[in-house]
Amino acid sequence: MSDPIRGIGVGTGSAAGPVARMASVPALPAPRPVADPAAEAAAVRAALGAVVTDLDERAARVRGPGSDVLAAQAMMAADPVLADAAAALAEQGTDGAHALATAFDGFRTALAAAGGHFAERVADLDDLRDRAVAHLLGLPVPGLPDPGHPYVLVAEDLAPADTALLDPARVLALVTVRGGPTSHTAILAKALGVPAVVGCAGAMELEDGRQVLVHGADGVVEPDPSPESLGRAAERERRRRELTARVQGPGRTADGHPVALLVNLGAPHELAGAAAADAEGVGLFRTEFLFLDRAEAPGRAEQAAVYRQVFAAFAGRRVVVRTLDAGADKPLPFATATDEENPALGVRGLRTAVRDPRLLETQLAAIAEAAEDGTAQVWVMAPMVSVPREAAEFAARVRAHGLPLAGAMIEVPAAALRTDRLAEVCDFFSIGTNDLAQYAFAADRTLGSLAEFLDPWQPALLTLVAAAARSATEHGRPIGVCGEAAADPMLALVLVGLGVTSLSAAPASLPEVRAALAAHTLAECRELAELALLADDAADARDKVRSRATGGG
Repeated sequence: MSDPIRGIGVGTGSAAGPVARMASVPALPAPRPVADPAAEAAAVRAALGAVVTDLDERAARVRGPGSDVLAAQAMMAADPVLADAAAALAEQGTDGAHALATAFDGFRTALAAAGGHFAERVADLDDLRDRAVAHLLGLPVPGLPDPGHPYVLVAEDLAPADTALLDPARVLALVTVRGGPTSHTAILAKALGVPAVVGCAGAMELEDGRQVLVHGADGVVEPDPSPESLGRAAERERRRRELTARVQGPGRTADGHPVALLVNLGAPHELAGAAAADAEGVGLFRTEFLFLDRAEAPGRAEQAAVYRQVFAAFAGRRVVVRTLDAGADKPLPFATATDEENPALGVRGLRTAVRDPRLLETQLAAIAEAAEDGTAQVWVMAPMVSVPREAAEFAARVRAHGLPLAGAMIEVPAAALRTDRLAEVCDFFSIGTNDLAQYAFAADRTLGSLAEFLDPWQPALLTLVAAAARSATEHGRPIGVCGEAAADPMLALVLVGLGVTSLSAAPASLPEVRAALAAHTLAECRELAELALLADDAADARDKVRSRATGGG
């Protein structure tokens, strides 16, 4: 067996099969003279139109997150500013392929400079450029390989148009060179239940047809796995599926310690599936979808109508509402400034309420109005709380609207270190591991080259989680985790051992988290937490915990 290669693990389970690599994108041809600029401009517009049509057709064939991703890509390709920029270059004598490339590069530079969520969309623009150029030149559009048998897909990165159409019956696992734990590849892989390893340097050196074993939980790819390794992986997979199917109901450790298992909710199409999941409620209701792509904020009545639907779907269950988290990767024209040089460290989250208090007041009034009409247990928390004063002011505003439970997100190291003071004014906490890692390691969460710092297994990040959980426990305050860490069954054991009282993740992730908890006592979780805290790095923490939790298997 060859040496394993490592990346960031996504999801759980293992899968083995032959490699099939994504084809390389055709290089731009040499510039050529243009005899008819008007015809060249028309060809440019036609190529972009063909991309939009293709993406819209793909979006119509899939459901859930994949459809939304494809629809968003189609909107980007349909941007008239983009088409006008490319056509103008063609009319000035630039050949169509280079006109498209130049226009896309201009948009690419702007998105990269914006940072955050916009920087994550740079890969989407690159894919749109390649598709448009292929249409213009009459070449095959970049896409998934089709070797005629199930395979492990290996790629530099995966475009949304490709990941959205993945068939888990044919694509056994995903391995990409780029991407991080919050990339669209990671999100869709979890939704499909396909093991994946992202940020895996050297993956493209794996030849087509070569057998590999992909460990989604560990972030390890084994080239040329031995029969013994394959046998152990198959047995672990069998036990995992068996236990997952057997354990249901509220989250509990093997000795009965309760751990609330909740779902994350962030878009209207997710509501039915989330409500039907075997969960105790919603641990993170992201309200941004109501505010995005609008020139002005929605009014109280519109917001209340949406909140009422969510509360009705979770009647009798907990719903933790996060107030508007605008700024950084979610800039809004009515809530954020356009001149911030570093939006991730600027006016975002709760800080926007200082600039425009009416935004928060309207939202709290709408939440309170909707809560009165149902039986859901409505908890309200603020994003990006940094100091006790912010938490106290937010809690007072929440209670002034008749909402009984006010909490704070722990996403900033300062909040994690002063949770004891926050607990004097807050009723509960929720830890966002993605942002907490970003700020703790000074690592932009959108940069695949820094993915190792964003690994939720990093001992320094877990130390911050431990500090926050310890303070919350001392004050009798519940504290949950709603970031990517909560979806990892092995890491869930560590988090519970650190004192976390609830875990919130995508519905598809909950069965395995529930099964992992049911197989270990609270004392064992605490032992695993100690191993992780004392580890040298994320990989060491993951390896030691998995070895102990599985008895070395």
